[in-house]
Amino acid sequence: MTTRRQTLALALGALAAPTIVQAQGAAWRPNRPMRLVVPFAPGGSNDIVARIIGESVASALGQPLIIENRAGAGSVIGSEFVARAAPDGHTLLINSAHSTVPAIVARVPYNAVTDFAGVAVAGFSPHVLVVANRVPVTNARELIALLRANPGRYNQATAGIGSSTHVAAELLRATQQVQTELVHYRGGGPAVVALVQGESQFGTPTMASSLGQIRGGTVKALAVLGDVRSPALPDVPTSAEAGLPGTALEEFFPILAPAGTPPAALAALSAAFTGAITQNAGRMQELAGVTYRPGFDTPETVMRVVREGVESYTQILRAAGVQPE
Repeated sequence: MTTRRQTLALALGALAAPTIVQAQGAAWRPNRPMRLVVPFAPGGSNDIVARIIGESVASALGQPLIIENRAGAGSVIGSEFVARAAPDGHTLLINSAHSTVPAIVARVPYNAVTDFAGVAVAGFSPHVLVVANRVPVTNARELIALLRANPGRYNQATAGIGSSTHVAAELLRATQQVQTELVHYRGGGPAVVALVQGESQFGTPTMASSLGQIRGGTVKALAVLGDVRSPALPDVPTSAEAGLPGTALEEFFPILAPAGTPPAALAALSAAFTGAITQNAGRMQELAGVTYRPGFDTPETVMRVVREGVESYTQILRAAGVQPE
């Protein structure tokens, strides 16, 4: 038999239930424009990927997503800015050099793992060995022979100290036993421009930052530094096919928030970015040579690949005899 007190309790519970369900199911949304910090100059791989997915993210979350370039110190300046930003979901980072920086920069003013929270990984892409058109070679073997015959004479462009192109450059120099002069630019875009203009003779840029110039014929691609040929450059041999064993290296594009960002915000951001990435996967592959891989859309999975990247890049560089600068 139900008492009057029990009846009243049931009635009050029924009235409260919709409110509780609504509160539990309410999704986080930004309340002002967001910014996605690219810690390199415009025109590089991170900038290109950010602009491909940015509009879709903004549409999903109902607020503009501003792409903000904060170049300098091989991505450290922009990354530190995000690490110190308010952890409210409105300031984010995309940085393919995020895991390489601790392996090659001696004093990093933040912790690449503990000072950030994962949102998503936009995709993966191999580096490419390219040369300026005036360099008299037609394949990778001829380039290595030229470099060995002229130690220290040729300049090798990178996107800055601590960038993934810096790691790729050091890996190539160590495995192929060549002496070259590294020239560090303020991002992948300026480094590729230097190759187009002949200011630097060769480099190992990201595919995203160099794909347009390769297709346009203003630089020559000698090898894709990956284990399989890229659908974006199907006629370019892999590093192994080109006679460059041990030089395979790919970059990945983590999207990160400051540590301490609320779980609800991370979940909403992850859903929006993952949706944008999958929606634009074809464009990223075609325009930037970046391949989307599912399964990197939670804070845990994103930070795991970041942590493993730090360990992998550190191992590669130390084996090559490269110490932090």
